[in-house]
Amino acid sequence: MTFKPARLLIALLAVAAVPVFAQNVAVVNGKAIPTSRVDAVVKQVVAQGQQPDSPQLREAIKKDLIGREVLMQEAESKGFGKDAAVKQQIENARQAIVINALVGDYLKKNPVSDADIKAEYDRFVAQTGDKEYHVRHILVGTEAEAKDIIAKLKGGAKFEDLAKQSKDAGSAGNGGDLDWAAPSSFPKVFSDAFVKLQKGQVTDTPVQTPNGFHVIKLDDTRAAKLPTLEEVKPQISEALQQKKLQAYQEEMIKKAKVQ
Repeated sequence: MTFKPARLLIALLAVAAVPVFAQNVAVVNGKAIPTSRVDAVVKQVVAQGQQPDSPQLREAIKKDLIGREVLMQEAESKGFGKDAAVKQQIENARQAIVINALVGDYLKKNPVSDADIKAEYDRFVAQTGDKEYHVRHILVGTEAEAKDIIAKLKGGAKFEDLAKQSKDAGSAGNGGDLDWAAPSSFPKVFSDAFVKLQKGQVTDTPVQTPNGFHVIKLDDTRAAKLPTLEEVKPQISEALQQKKLQAYQEEMIKKAKVQ
C-alpha cells in the first residue's frame, strides 16, 4: 500500500503532534497547561494524605487549573499584573518560595541527628528535674506587707484567707494556688525558696522577684510526669532545626554589607 502525498503529510503531522499534546493537559486561548503542573499538584495532594492518585483526582485538578488559567488571563487583560500592590505581593511570594528552597537544601545538608535530639531531651530532663511541686503564694508590693503576712500565718491565720489580698489576681481567689509545676517553670529565686520547704511549710522570709514580694507555701510534691523521648521527638527536632537556621542566618548577616 502506498500513501498519496496528502495522506503522507497528514500522517507525519499526526505522529509529530502526539508528543507535543501529550505534554499538555489543555491549551486555554493558546496558553498551554503542561502535564507537569497536574503531576506536581497530584504529588502534593497524595503526600498530604488527602486522597490517592486516580483519574478522578487528575480530572478535578485539570478542571481547577483550567479555571485558574481563565481567571489569570482575565486579570492580566485588565492590567492587574501591572498593579504596584500586586507586584509587591508577587515579589513577597517569590522571596518566600526561593527562601524555602534554600532552607530545605540547608536542612537536607545539615540534618538534626538522633544524637542531637537525645542530648537536647536529656538537658530538658535534667533542667526539669524528677519532682513536681504544688505551691501557693501571696504576692504583695512591699517587704513589710510580706513580713506582716508571715507573722499572721505563724499566729494561726489561714493561708487561703490571706491569699485574697494577693496582687496576683489569677490565684488570689483560689487560695494562692499555682497548681502542680516543675521548679523550672518559675523564676529561680522563687523555685529555690520552695524546693527547700517541707510539705505544709511556709517561707520564713519574703521572696523578692521583679513582680514584688512573695510568701510561698508548699502543699505537696510528687514524681514528675515527663513525656518520653519519642513523644517529644518531633518538637525537639523542629526546635533544633530552627536553632540551626537562626545561626545560619545570623552568620550571613554578619558577612553582609548592611547600610
